Amino acid sequence: MAKEISRKGFDVLARKGALYPQEELLAVERGKNAMQIGIPNEISLQEKRVPLTPGAVALLSNNGHEVIVESGMGLSSNFTDNEYSDAGAKIVYSSKEAFEAQLVVKIEPPVKKEIEMFKPGSFLISALQVGQLNKEYFQLINEKRITAIGIELIEDKVGGMPMVRAMSEIAGISAIQIATELLSNLNNGKGIILGGITGVRPTKVVILGAGTVGEYAARAALGLGANIEIYDNHLYKLRRIKHAIGQPIHTSSMDTVMLSDSLTEADVLICAVRAEKGRSGCIVTEEMVMNMRKNAVIIDVSIDQGGCVETSEVTSHDNPTFKKYDVIHYCVPNIASRVSRTASNAVSNILTPMLLQAGDVGGIEEMIFTHSWFMKGVYTYKGSLTNMHIAKKFDLKYKELSLLMAARF
Repeated sequence: MAKEISRKGFDVLARKGALYPQEELLAVERGKNAMQIGIPNEISLQEKRVPLTPGAVALLSNNGHEVIVESGMGLSSNFTDNEYSDAGAKIVYSSKEAFEAQLVVKIEPPVKKEIEMFKPGSFLISALQVGQLNKEYFQLINEKRITAIGIELIEDKVGGMPMVRAMSEIAGISAIQIATELLSNLNNGKGIILGGITGVRPTKVVILGAGTVGEYAARAALGLGANIEIYDNHLYKLRRIKHAIGQPIHTSSMDTVMLSDSLTEADVLICAVRAEKGRSGCIVTEEMVMNMRKNAVIIDVSIDQGGCVETSEVTSHDNPTFKKYDVIHYCVPNIASRVSRTASNAVSNILTPMLLQAGDVGGIEEMIFTHSWFMKGVYTYKGSLTNMHIAKKFDLKYKELSLLMAARF
């Protein structure tokens, strides 16, 4: 009887509670500086990274910005539509809706059919990848009066290039992981471990380039116990990398005779030379490759800039390797897409603070003219090419962005 009375009492309270005003989820108020950000799907088969993670979208949405995500955009990095929707994004089911946003953020530069979907006068943030573009691309961008910003050109406040640095760190570590796989029997390799164990000669790894890729490849190889040699023609880079690694390692300038002799004993060659002006120069000749050990591994990280090995040819993630003179070649551009979720988090961590800061100052255009380090990324501005190096490469007219800024005020 007591239980029945108690149950009736709860029923009465429940009915009364239903009559009280209930909490309502209110939309985040969008201020006058709120941006509309569109993120379309990447159509390149090689590209699996995404520019913003659900966590980044939640942060932008909570700050009043509207984020439009094309359905399926994050699947290549294992982010679902539900995650983006829960983070506050608007999910759309056509690329056109994403490309019509005030600001389009993506990884790969847009192709012709994508540029046609932009609204005139809108903004684009993406990778530039000049080596894979042609004159028509810049003409189409300017016809639409798009203000385009290359992620890899944006500097930080101390003059570094955060995007290049992050992707180079990933490429350096990944290069050693790839070499480990290719040396094993499972991939018809030499059947050796990358590194060293007690009583067995350690693997010899030769690294060309003492930049960020070379540094992180060296760290990973040393961690496995490999014997490494690093070559670079800039002595200050060699000093820097020895100091950064903190271990006694063999370093040398790229003396042709010494390098050639070293490669005859190498198990792995990692080419991590970054081109300073355009295409990478050929450092390892066909003859050097011919004299390398059978089933030695070459990983040409510089392949997206032309490569620095004479026998290198561009490959894909689906068919990443080929053999020439019994030497295994791995020449896949965009190594970071192998670990797309890690790479996506890295890209998102770089872009999110910039976008939040842009919102605070009044939008992307205000961000360009109030932060010189961000301005470095701009290569087209409202119908004008503003990057001198691109203008010279493709024989196009060029306007100095600082002069446009003066005219603006």
